[in-house]
Amino acid sequence: MRLFVGIPLAAAVLDELAAVAARLRSKEDGLRWAAPESCHITLQFLGNTTPEQYQCLAARLDELRSPPVSIRLAELGFFDRAGIFYAEVALSPELISLQQRVVAATGLCGFVPETRPYHPHITLARAKSQGRGQGLRALQPRIGRQPAFTRFSAEEFVLYESHLSRTGSIYEIRHCFSLIRQTRP
Repeated sequence: MRLFVGIPLAAAVLDELAAVAARLRSKEDGLRWAAPESCHITLQFLGNTTPEQYQCLAARLDELRSPPVSIRLAELGFFDRAGIFYAEVALSPELISLQQRVVAATGLCGFVPETRPYHPHITLARAKSQGRGQGLRALQPRIGRQPAFTRFSAEEFVLYESHLSRTGSIYEIRHCFSLIRQTRP
């Protein structure tokens, strides 16, 4: 199993991201656009996971307590070297705390945290391997004014399984964890 932990997006935000993609997408752009149903905010990528690690993850993440997290999308941007067009997610103390709690919980199951700083974002499109940055460079001037996205409260986080395919990754929800529960005193 290839797993990661993430936050699903509110329906209004998915609609807004779909509208951005519809406005900017072209058949000639050479980009692979993400399907709206695959959009999420990654808290931690775990990678290949054994059945024993999966059982540990489900138990440790279920013990995690956190209040709901307010989510605000910021500007559209690019990771040029990686060939990614994304919507940035504003960092908040609550989001950072949740991400750190997830990393601590997964560490108990043998997962090692990334060394790079946490940079939450939603991948909207990836450059295909041929002419990697060309489609992204053509996309940049078409963005125009930055969109305003609806704020929402994340009331759950999810353990996803990623299935690789020729057309991109397909994400399957393996387990949902509620943030609505009362936090421990």
